Amino acid sequence: MIRCIAVDDEAYAGRLLAAYIEKIPFLTLAGLTTNPIEALQWVQEGRADLVFLDIQMPELTGLQFLKICGHRCKVILTTAYPEYALEGYEHDVVDYLLKPVSFDRFLRAVQKAQALLAPATPAPPVASPAAPAPAGGYLFVKGDSKNKFMRVSHADILYAEALGNYLALHTANQRLVTYQTLKELADQLPQPAFLRIHKSYLVAVDKISMIDGNILYIGQQELPIGETYRESLYRLVRE
Repeated sequence: MIRCIAVDDEAYAGRLLAAYIEKIPFLTLAGLTTNPIEALQWVQEGRADLVFLDIQMPELTGLQFLKICGHRCKVILTTAYPEYALEGYEHDVVDYLLKPVSFDRFLRAVQKAQALLAPATPAPPVASPAAPAPAGGYLFVKGDSKNKFMRVSHADILYAEALGNYLALHTANQRLVTYQTLKELADQLPQPAFLRIHKSYLVAVDKISMIDGNILYIGQQELPIGETYRESLYRLVRE
């Protein structure tokens, strides 16, 4: 069961989140407050696994909250302001929900949180001599300022995750968030060394440790396999 706290200075917005939480079998509401300082104390006491956090609050903004609480729990941002998305993802938030939050969008966000909070199970490596190794090379991804670009070697990439118009590029040592779509990234990478496995995920084929039904493992990280991409993945593995 994932213990949740909803923090929003608008009481009706918090009550909506609380109602959504109560509809999900694997969530439980551990706290509901309009006071971010009270919520921060709850987090520091270890009372929450997942926080639904507003950004614009008078005593303490959501971004200030993130800086103080560090990585004690997972956070889903809820706000009416899309311009904070990039900064939010730089704090490694699970998702970014724009108000008014619909239930189906809420459900997708908490499913991502559930995957991240599930206990990791060691996955044995898959024997796949036919899997192509990434071609030598590199790419540059845009950073968090106008003329900042970061070089990333193809061999270092584990997988990429779509975040709306942004994406998170996961390597062995870091997670880079950049303003780019997953399709644009796929067009830059060599094929078939990198493969789309889901509308939201692209993986380095030689980093796959196991495939189990509709779940693919990169090390201990579980990624879903989308129906549209399943056949091409299985064909590559069989060959």
